[in-house]
Amino acid sequence: MAKRVPHGASSLYLASGVSFLNAPESVFDAMIEGWRMQQIGGRRLKEDSVTAGVGVVRRFEAYAMKKPWEWSASDFDEWMTLLVSQRQVAASTIRSYQGAIRQFCDYVCSPHYGWVDECMQRFGSHPVQVCHEWNTLPHLQDYEGGPGRRPLTRTELQRLLDHADNEVSRVLDEHRKGALPAFRDATLLKVVYAWGLRASEAVGLDVTDFYRNAKAPQFGELGVLQVRHGKSSRGGPPKRRAVVSLFDWAVEALQEYIDHVRPLMVRSEATTALWVSERGTRLRTRELASRFATYRDALGLDEVLTPHALRHSYVTHLIESGVDPGFVQRQVGHLHQSTTAIYTGVSTDYMNTMMSQAIERTRHRPSDEEGTGS
Repeated sequence: MAKRVPHGASSLYLASGVSFLNAPESVFDAMIEGWRMQQIGGRRLKEDSVTAGVGVVRRFEAYAMKKPWEWSASDFDEWMTLLVSQRQVAASTIRSYQGAIRQFCDYVCSPHYGWVDECMQRFGSHPVQVCHEWNTLPHLQDYEGGPGRRPLTRTELQRLLDHADNEVSRVLDEHRKGALPAFRDATLLKVVYAWGLRASEAVGLDVTDFYRNAKAPQFGELGVLQVRHGKSSRGGPPKRRAVVSLFDWAVEALQEYIDHVRPLMVRSEATTALWVSERGTRLRTRELASRFATYRDALGLDEVLTPHALRHSYVTHLIESGVDPGFVQRQVGHLHQSTTAIYTGVSTDYMNTMMSQAIERTRHRPSDEEGTGS
């Protein structure tokens, strides 16, 4: 039985012994195409993610003015220095660049794909790994956004949700159009917070994504939410998770929207989208962001607050209420508990309570408890 040639093997892109007018460029292009197919055909990664990685490799090659079999760690260090010190590229972007170069080098250095032998025969040199622990950023956390990002305080959250509800009443009292979208948006903000969702997860919901929870029959058909569009790992498919319902007021608001408001907005029975626009199409994340910003600015809240702050608030408020961090971690779909901790911005009152408890527990010195010997 013939041995199966792996996706990305050099033999699939370069005919052995064939000379090229511009051998370095031809071999490099073949490497890129082989890596692209190894990721798409072998690893089943997303096309856009693969294209982004290829772009990073080509940018490094253009900067170094060398081909992969000539690259060194010092070339990579110089490029990183340029990006950080002169172009001030964000840490998360730097890490993604480093990841792309590391993975490409792993690919071309692997004996499974034949590029090392191909380069040795043609150029008398071969690729090496240029990304090492000592010249790349350690991946310490998943969230590396602006340091000003924070959750809403409980008071700010209440003001925001009250304002959204009052907007519905105001439109109705003035006999103006827009009461249905206003009710939808007020409910959407409550759902984003009450189930700890990302904006993309929220707008991607269908009415069929909720199920009964035998352990919480009081929530009826809305006891468990199946999130189908969770944040994916790099290049992978969206992750799924189950989120159990916790807040009765949010369940009541959502049930009212499903029963009385959504039917008036849906133009086709074929759609299962939970949140629909005035045109009958699925709501988009930018529309959620726009409504959030309008309410935030009307209340004079901090401009740094975004819809994602509602997810931060969900994590923070549960932790403040004494909910087990491991449970919160599963609810929001974090792989590591350290990531959940990053999302937590506990209030001063909570910190003072924890401090008082710590002082009380450590008030007695060990010698006081053990007694003194004579």
